[in-house]
Amino acid sequence: MLKTLFSLPRTVWLLGLVSLFNDSTSELVYPLVPLFLASVLMAGPKTLGLIEGIAEATASLLKLFSGVIMDRRGNAKGWVVGGYALAALTRPLFYLASSWPMVLALRFADRVGKGLRTSPRDALLAGAVDEKHRGLAFGLHRAMDNAGAVIGPLLAAWLLARGVPIKDVFLWAIVPGLITVALALAIKEPPALPAAKRPPFSWRMTGFPPAFKRYLLVLALFTLGNSSNMFLLLRAKELGLPDYQVPLLWALTSAVAMLLSTPLSGLSDRLGRVRLILAGWAVYGLFYLVLGLNGFHTLLLWPLFALYGVFLAATEGAEKALVADLAPKDQIGTAYGWFNLTAGVMLLPASLLFGELYQQAGALTAFAFSATCALTAAILLPLWALRAQSGKP
Repeated sequence: MLKTLFSLPRTVWLLGLVSLFNDSTSELVYPLVPLFLASVLMAGPKTLGLIEGIAEATASLLKLFSGVIMDRRGNAKGWVVGGYALAALTRPLFYLASSWPMVLALRFADRVGKGLRTSPRDALLAGAVDEKHRGLAFGLHRAMDNAGAVIGPLLAAWLLARGVPIKDVFLWAIVPGLITVALALAIKEPPALPAAKRPPFSWRMTGFPPAFKRYLLVLALFTLGNSSNMFLLLRAKELGLPDYQVPLLWALTSAVAMLLSTPLSGLSDRLGRVRLILAGWAVYGLFYLVLGLNGFHTLLLWPLFALYGVFLAATEGAEKALVADLAPKDQIGTAYGWFNLTAGVMLLPASLLFGELYQQAGALTAFAFSATCALTAAILLPLWALRAQSGKP
């Protein structure tokens, strides 16, 4: 695997570096937002659910838009650079936030940047390698992305431990953000296909196989129970974890995902995507069930969040590689647009519902609901969504 890994194209490695620096910036800010809302702005779980739901759902619509336009015009780099630049500009501005609507506006702008870049970037990555190495390429990308997600929280924890106010930590997002944009500008994309070869966009997803459409429906069910990860950090704090350890806990999750993403996603090239996804969704369900319980020592949070990193490693690359396996090659950007739209637009009802359940019925009810959605989706994926498929998917 190592020989194949280091022979992957320059585009794959460059996109990985871009994600590494971008996520080091994002994850410097991300774990601090629920702490900032709760301890500085005095906002509760329902407010957090509203902020994350609106931001992510709006970004998801842009992921479809950017994917469709990329297929029409054959240009991905402009969307990738613009999306990363907008996010890099937005994150340090949390320093100026004085109310939760300002946090909402900044999270919204940050997610708009993600919406503009994600589908074109995924299409670039899928097109840079052949099918037999697709899982490995996406796994490497996720590993480098998660490496940045280790660096960011570690830096945040170090700053908080030294007594730096939460608002001041946001300013540290400036430098890695600038490096992200510089690396994105260095990306070279392949020549575009002739426009005549691209079918027109259809809201009915004309031209996509039934298995792809069913896969998106099952993904929507899973995502209905997969609300913002910020609730996990809020729960950790609620169970008694000190503030400075919250970003360290998220760094552990990202470190496990970083170490396992490449080998597990590469394994999906040989054993099949569905097996990895099912295993990951089962781990997710177990994680949520346990985290919803009360009365256990905070030391248990560390192996528990490491288990969540296993879920991320097993699913993130395999889910995206499966999209390319199922979708027509001349609509790959649109396919990733639909995938990202489905995964993201459900975050609004998921986050609002989870926040409402959390605040009104308690943590156990909210976390049990998420686990039920995940386990139901794990049953439907092989038995219904991909029932007519054979081979690696």
